[in-house]
Amino acid sequence: MKRIIIFLLTLPILISCKKALKEDPRGQVAGASALSTIDGLKAALSGTYRPMQSNFAMGYTFSSVSAVCMGSDDLTTHPASNKAGFRQFDQFNVDGTNGSMYAIWSGAYKAIQSANNIIANYSSTQGDAATIKQIAGEAYFIRAFNYYWLVRLWGSIPILTTANYSSSTLSVKPSAPVDVYSLIESDLNTAKNMMANRPLEPGRASKGGALALLADVYMTEGGWPINNNAKYALAAQTAKEVIDNKSVYGFDLEPNLQTLWTNLSTGTPTAEEVFTLHACGSCDWSHANSTFGNSAMPSDEGGWDDFFSELTFFNKFPAGVRKNLTFHTTFHLPDGTTRAWQNGSTKHPYYAKFRLPNDELTWQTSATTPLLRYAQVLLIYAESQARSESSVNSQAYASINAIRKRAGLPDLSGLSSTDFIAATIAERSWEFAGEYCRWFDIVRLQMLPQVIAERDPAEIPIIGPPKYTFPIPTTEVQLNPNLH
Repeated sequence: MKRIIIFLLTLPILISCKKALKEDPRGQVAGASALSTIDGLKAALSGTYRPMQSNFAMGYTFSSVSAVCMGSDDLTTHPASNKAGFRQFDQFNVDGTNGSMYAIWSGAYKAIQSANNIIANYSSTQGDAATIKQIAGEAYFIRAFNYYWLVRLWGSIPILTTANYSSSTLSVKPSAPVDVYSLIESDLNTAKNMMANRPLEPGRASKGGALALLADVYMTEGGWPINNNAKYALAAQTAKEVIDNKSVYGFDLEPNLQTLWTNLSTGTPTAEEVFTLHACGSCDWSHANSTFGNSAMPSDEGGWDDFFSELTFFNKFPAGVRKNLTFHTTFHLPDGTTRAWQNGSTKHPYYAKFRLPNDELTWQTSATTPLLRYAQVLLIYAESQARSESSVNSQAYASINAIRKRAGLPDLSGLSSTDFIAATIAERSWEFAGEYCRWFDIVRLQMLPQVIAERDPAEIPIIGPPKYTFPIPTTEVQLNPNLH
């Protein structure tokens, strides 16, 4: 853990500006005196969001977020080129020095450290009580969100609830997933009672967002490795609270999928956003989002080939408006001609949803990273209700059918609970294709044998034994053998 603490404490503090977060080069996290005022607490909150979206360094707004999900069947990468670090995930051969893995790990722990600092000091802040309460609630949310990513990717991980370094940190041991989930639940239950119903600004957490994330957490705990079936009822209950009060929380489905993805690509807020990260491509490269644009485009068009769809997933995807909007299958070459994906350099279809308007080639975008959408809340409810009760109710059907209708698919009806659950899992894979959702479903449902059995022979060959978790970064283990 020494590496984590040194890394976290030596990164710049970050303070807010009107459009994005800017760096303050003063060093480690601010002490209690700096958080004694509202302005200090606001600056600390900006510094808590910032590690989640530090382009090409850490967080969730560049291609590392796709890389760590490449064990799934909706994401793969170039079989050669400079994508060796990405291929490790697709081949189940991830080593402890992998840079993409460390980018997620370090960003999550930096955000957690900053959140810990607010949680430890907000009770001493002087000023408007409602503002202080809101900021503290967002800190609890951010800590929970990042621990949720960490526990799903690594399993047993160290729990840190203080921002301050001490010698005991050097010998901290990993905590079992059940203990991490206990903290996540506690933080979200605290957060939902402290924040406003709706985000105060695009990209900020809210009560509605905390409830939606809590529903997702409960559903995940129903599967591996917690395997607590009682959590499904809680997931359904919590998701239903969000759905029944969507106008209170400001959520709804965007009626048109094209509009949804156009707005996400340009950074235009929509009601479908439950929790997202908003970037600023015009500020500087570190504040931009690079998952859209070059990263998602084929080299045939001048793109980077970072991520695209596996063949089986694409071929099984139901035809219709959603498939047309999800995938890019005709490449426009620099000489003005076109090429079908089957004749492209990688012979794979790419994701249209992550392209920019007018097929712009750039990596410095203001696009929005969709980490939790209202469509997920609907499907969390549908699946969890079916798992927790003896039959599928009308609201569960209405939830999945609202998504299918937008996708141009017929309504479902009259299914057994087993078939309905299978339909919700498939629907999640299609609706959130490429969106860092499918891998976590594969993990919680232990689906790797099925996914690998259906893997097209043309995909990158698997090298290592299939695993659901990653090794803790080597630098951490070297400095603290208890993390091994």
